[in-house]
Amino acid sequence: MIKKVTMIVLDSVGVGEMPDAAKYGDEGSNTLGNTARAVGGLNMPNMQKLGIGNIIDVMGVPPVKKPLGAYGKAAEKSPGKDTTTGHWELAGVVLERPFPVYPNGFPPEIIEEFEKRTGTKVLGNKPASGTQIIQELGDEHVRTKCPIVYTSADSVFQIAAHEDIIPLERLYEMCRIAREILQGEHAVARVIARPFTGTSGNYVRTYNRADFSLKPPYETLLDKVLTAGMEVIGVGKIWDIFAGQGITKSIHTNGNTDGINKTILAINELDRGLVFTNLVDYDMLYGHRNDPVGYAKALEEFDARLPEIISKLKEEDVLIITADHGCDPTTESTDHSREYIPVLIYGNKIKPAVNINTLPCFSDVGQTVADFLGCEKLRNGKSLKELITYSL
Repeated sequence: MIKKVTMIVLDSVGVGEMPDAAKYGDEGSNTLGNTARAVGGLNMPNMQKLGIGNIIDVMGVPPVKKPLGAYGKAAEKSPGKDTTTGHWELAGVVLERPFPVYPNGFPPEIIEEFEKRTGTKVLGNKPASGTQIIQELGDEHVRTKCPIVYTSADSVFQIAAHEDIIPLERLYEMCRIAREILQGEHAVARVIARPFTGTSGNYVRTYNRADFSLKPPYETLLDKVLTAGMEVIGVGKIWDIFAGQGITKSIHTNGNTDGINKTILAINELDRGLVFTNLVDYDMLYGHRNDPVGYAKALEEFDARLPEIISKLKEEDVLIITADHGCDPTTESTDHSREYIPVLIYGNKIKPAVNINTLPCFSDVGQTVADFLGCEKLRNGKSLKELITYSL
């Protein structure tokens, strides 16, 4: 019997373009493979043992003859390439239509209603890199005290504000107002608070971001775990992505190192159920900023901590390492990329060296977790339990 599953999402660590990548402008994207080549090879001996180099060609991380667990990749069935879509599909929700995007900024009816209800004009209202737009409009924001509204290739309404100009609680209130407005045809996946600090020419974003997501349209893996009488601990932005639905405890994190530390604490704390972690730095600090050197360093730092994570697993525990989309730091784009995600599954109950090949849907991962924990089936996905486990 498996009592506890820890699922760690390495945010944006995709493993190669999907067949429909061209429709998204993502031809040639391969976040893990291209990052490795850009830095002359990665040093990831622990992920290597689990089989990461058996999934795709990773410079510096050759395949091993007998990976310690099951390994493979998964294709996204939902349209899109954003965080919410990826995480929801991992948890059993497949979208029929993509969330709306705004390549020309938000329409007047949205901005006017937002300005009316918040009592302030906005700056920006265009697609932009989050780090660039605060340098571009930060001084005007400080002078006018008007929030900066922007979007990206993803379905997001982002509000940036200096913490000394618009206090965090006021910024979060603005986000809640935007969330109320952005419904129906304008129901973006996430409204995101993007606070920053610093002075002219040196503005930097902080870890006080908050995501205000739509609620999933139907029950997810998280709900099924709760219904079965177990707990779900969300580490990082999991609470935000699922709008709190199906989560018994949420743990805020300040970057990858803090996220790993708190994941280890959560593993120790939880008796039965799911620890669901998102490590955001790959995406936020390196993918969107086209920084393959930083991306590579963060991958190697996680790899160095992996033995510590594994040491906390008990006989009845399973560890899953995966991702939610790509964000290739070596391409011209600063947006997410439509990629396969890696799937590594390890534990004493997991057969070594099982190649799961290419799963047709991220939800196969969630369905497998539900099967491990004895939960009700999800609406989507096919379980790998029989294929990858010893007789339970």
